[in-house]
Amino acid sequence: MAGQYIQINRKKYAVGLVWQPMVSGYTVRAYAYKLARSIDRKLNMYVGYRSLVGLGARSRGARSSMPSIALEVMTALSEYSSFLAVFSVENKFVLVAARNGIILQDSLFDSEVVARAKYSELSEIPDWNILIAPAMWGMPRAVEKNLSDLISTTAHGVLRPISRFGSGVLSLLTFILFAFVLLYLFREPLNQMFAPKPQISKIDPKIAEEYKRQIEEKNKELDAEFDINQEPEPLVMPYDLLPDSIMRAENCYKAIAFLMQPITGWNQIDVSCGETHVNARFIRSFGTLDNFYSVAAEKLPGAVVQELSDNEINVQAKLPTLDAVPRADLYLVEVSAESKLIPREFLEIFNGFDGVYMTKVSWNSNRKIWNYEVIIYAK
Repeated sequence: MAGQYIQINRKKYAVGLVWQPMVSGYTVRAYAYKLARSIDRKLNMYVGYRSLVGLGARSRGARSSMPSIALEVMTALSEYSSFLAVFSVENKFVLVAARNGIILQDSLFDSEVVARAKYSELSEIPDWNILIAPAMWGMPRAVEKNLSDLISTTAHGVLRPISRFGSGVLSLLTFILFAFVLLYLFREPLNQMFAPKPQISKIDPKIAEEYKRQIEEKNKELDAEFDINQEPEPLVMPYDLLPDSIMRAENCYKAIAFLMQPITGWNQIDVSCGETHVNARFIRSFGTLDNFYSVAAEKLPGAVVQELSDNEINVQAKLPTLDAVPRADLYLVEVSAESKLIPREFLEIFNGFDGVYMTKVSWNSNRKIWNYEVIIYAK
């Protein structure tokens, strides 16, 4: 295999990733790290997509911010719950197979013979919704599609480094360069600062005494002006700014319900509740922008409509502000999970913890499931 990527329209896409379903209780990066250590430590890049995580290796050509070709095909064929597809690209063959939202195969073959043999093996599995293969192969029930026609202008998932070491090294090098520039620019003041100072014994004692007196008087004036002995402001920690978790869950639930109102000719894809705003994404089926704006003005007063493209719209509404509740000094745990429970019911799972903050909640209209990201401050 020449590499773990292909190039389409002068853009590189990752191929041949290792895919696994997510396990609840982990963040995507943490689960990717756990998988890489158990499968192959060379797998140092990851991409998350819904309930999946894909792993790649820089040694095989995978790079940060590189989109995954399997996710592009998954998105383009989202109307099918299972598919088996092979495409001819740059004298190579890309094979992607998925069933029930799980990627079974994501491979790049240099040999047409090997690619065809793998396709034939997988095609024996029953109940594929659609089969895609080059027309010259003459495969039964298969249709031919051009891979470049399935790729959208917006990437649906890009690779990220599993380890933060690389970004840490870059930050260190940037700091060193910045410090060097500062030293160069301020070399004269620094030379003066560290130049030998005249010893007090070589100065007239009367002049030195007068100088000390003036310094002491000036210090007293400054102390009086700025009240330098006053108590410092207490340090505010993140867990001191947590709102009531159940009230936040209710706010998010009501805000998501507010933006979930049906609009004829537009399909709602998902709704996400962040820390200050809730966002809903709509895709056009047969509606018009004028129709959307007229209905939104009536059903979604106060919401902000943003046109992402001619066929995609984002609607944003501001969340009410909640008062913070003081907490004790705690440790931090991050949790991400999928659930059928509504926000209030999901937050009740953590009733035994002192500090719980739901950073984000999303509703997936297609899968009919809630996605939660929660921070727990626990002793």
